[in-house]
Amino acid sequence: MKIAIPREYEPKEKRVPVIPQSVANLVKQGAEVIVEQGMGETSLFTDEQYEKAGARISDDRKKIISEADIVLRLRKPPEAEIDWLKQDAIHISYLDPFNETGLIEKFKTQKTSAVSMELIPRTTLAQKMDALSSQASLGGYVAVMLAAERLNKIFPMMMTPAGTLAPSRVFIIGAGVAGLQAIATAKRMGARVEAFDTRTVVKEQVQSLGAKFIEIDLGETGQTEDGYARQLTDEQLEKQRRGMAKVCAQSDVVITTAQVFGRKAPRILTAGMIKDMKPGSIIVDMAAESGGNVEGTQLGKEVEINGITIMGLENLPGRVPVHASQMYSSNLTNLLSHFWDTEAKALKLDLEDEIIQGCLVTHQGEIISNTLKNMQQKV
Repeated sequence: MKIAIPREYEPKEKRVPVIPQSVANLVKQGAEVIVEQGMGETSLFTDEQYEKAGARISDDRKKIISEADIVLRLRKPPEAEIDWLKQDAIHISYLDPFNETGLIEKFKTQKTSAVSMELIPRTTLAQKMDALSSQASLGGYVAVMLAAERLNKIFPMMMTPAGTLAPSRVFIIGAGVAGLQAIATAKRMGARVEAFDTRTVVKEQVQSLGAKFIEIDLGETGQTEDGYARQLTDEQLEKQRRGMAKVCAQSDVVITTAQVFGRKAPRILTAGMIKDMKPGSIIVDMAAESGGNVEGTQLGKEVEINGITIMGLENLPGRVPVHASQMYSSNLTNLLSHFWDTEAKALKLDLEDEIIQGCLVTHQGEIISNTLKNMQQKV
């Protein structure tokens, strides 16, 4: 079975989908792996390393994609390249299926079995394949490091002959994977950390990391079956903003991580809340790519409003591409290994398997993802 791994076409993307170690594992299982020339360069992996791992290197992008049984990518493909896929090929990458309807229709027309890495179920069995979680964890770490670099204070308390320096106060909004990693990182750096999440079930996790959990009575909230926060009503969002305003005003750093799966990110920090913050404070909006949690966020930019820096930088995991590539590569290869038929030396998509039912979007000319179908019906 031929597995093609083309270069990422987005110039700013430094991550790569598969690292040499993972290629060696795939080859060991009987796969023929073809890597586009220079694919790993942005994460410092050479063609020679991929060749040593057992891959064949090719500079003919169209040929390797059109002949492949499986295509592995990180980002969603250009629509034009879907036409290169042979019928019944398997394509695995991020697909942004709720927003890229044209892309999904292309896969359907081409009769591609398209797997969306965003739709990997959040179950114990699928944990090692969960790319959203692995990349979000790195994003939480990077968010804190960027804030610490921009802040005009140090994070830890420091006792010196010249006096005692108070620790910086960091407020994390959202205690999912990214938020928990941000909490842990800020605590390791010595900051005084507070956190809030609409799901009170995460309170114990927040406290176990040494942070204070801010409690705001929003009424019934909870989480989805996949562990995501449920979307709040307008009234609940307003209560949340009022409850967080005082904490934000006392904080040196605020990091927002709140996203609702498949929807635009909720607006959490308003201009009024930002106005009451201390000059020199830093806000890192981790939801900038899905609309932003913060009023005034500009995607891909840092802006200053009333002395407050708002960072809406995109692709935070891509700022640590070596480890981000390592983790994504592991997610991909764990997914392949789970469904790999060792005797046939081929990938067998078990349509009755709960993981495949969650992440397989199109198959044999049909959209088969119930999650996507349900979302389309709501729209």
